[in-house]
Amino acid sequence: LSLKFGDVGNLKGLVIRFLLTTGYYQLSVQNWFSLHRLQLLYNHSIQAMFNATRIHAPSSYSYHCEHVSSLQRYDALLVPSSANDLSKLWEVTFIDFQIQGFNIQEGHFAYAKDCASFFSPAILMGLVMSLILLLVLAYALHMLIHLKSLDRHYEYKASPAYFAQMKDSDMGDEKEPLRSSGNESYELRNQDFCKIYI
Repeated sequence: LSLKFGDVGNLKGLVIRFLLTTGYYQLSVQNWFSLHRLQLLYNHSIQAMFNATRIHAPSSYSYHCEHVSSLQRYDALLVPSSANDLSKLWEVTFIDFQIQGFNIQEGHFAYAKDCASFFSPAILMGLVMSLILLLVLAYALHMLIHLKSLDRHYEYKASPAYFAQMKDSDMGDEKEPLRSSGNESYELRNQDFCKIYI
């Protein structure tokens, strides 16, 4: 696939050529196309050549990406094919790039396979935050379970069997006079429930 721009400044006969390949992949049970190489031609000769990485889609789809570039800040999908040619002197960036090499119908792009990864930085950050929240929730549940066991421990300490010695010493009188200024009052002790004052 060739894009011919003609003369652009000092570049005579500028052409951008996309070399596309197609193949059958048994894992997906369908044909896929790939952008194999990008060539820059001017003055009737190839001046720069880039190998394309990860630019592929099912042959019935098109491929779309916000940036296809040789720059690292755009994930460098275009890599110079050789250290000896002039490719390293070029910086190539396509913005809102979409391509389809095969099965084109009525001059329109088919449904696009986007280059956005399933594990983009935003999705990874969301997964990390979800993991942190799950850990906090698990820790909180562990603490709640631990608090319940402490309640049982204190109930055991406050049970009548635990204070057996104290009850033995108090079992003498059911009724004991209390000192008061005027009226005579008694303290009635109930062994099981509480103390009642009259």
